Amino acid sequence: MKNMPEFNKVSKKLLQAMPYQYVGNNINVCIETDEFTCLCPWTGLPDFAHLKIQYIPNKVVVELKSLKMYLQSYRMVGMVHESVVNSIIKDIKELLKPKQIYVELVFKIRGGITTTVSAGSIKENK
Repeated sequence: MKNMPEFNKVSKKLLQAMPYQYVGNNINVCIETDEFTCLCPWTGLPDFAHLKIQYIPNKVVVELKSLKMYLQSYRMVGMVHESVVNSIIKDIKELLKPKQIYVELVFKIRGGITTTVSAGSIKENK
């Protein structure tokens, strides 16, 4: 099938951009999901996380179906939490070249510990 994630590999090529119609208008795009998963590189067990991506578009925005497929490509990849957030922000920055971007992953509890890893430059809106 075309545009499907490859197993055991993050598929950056799945990401697609669309033109932003209102270039010059600074809007905050916030995308969230509770369905992000990757694998612990040491145990092979799944790590589940809440993912938040916030950005201010420049000339393009991310096409959401392609983002979903890209995020699903992490499902069978063993990565530490810090590497996951850096990988996602790098790939999205390369594609969109946004004015600002912020990526946050809140990994679910395992062994009594939760982990929150974030990178970027947009302040959290609560």
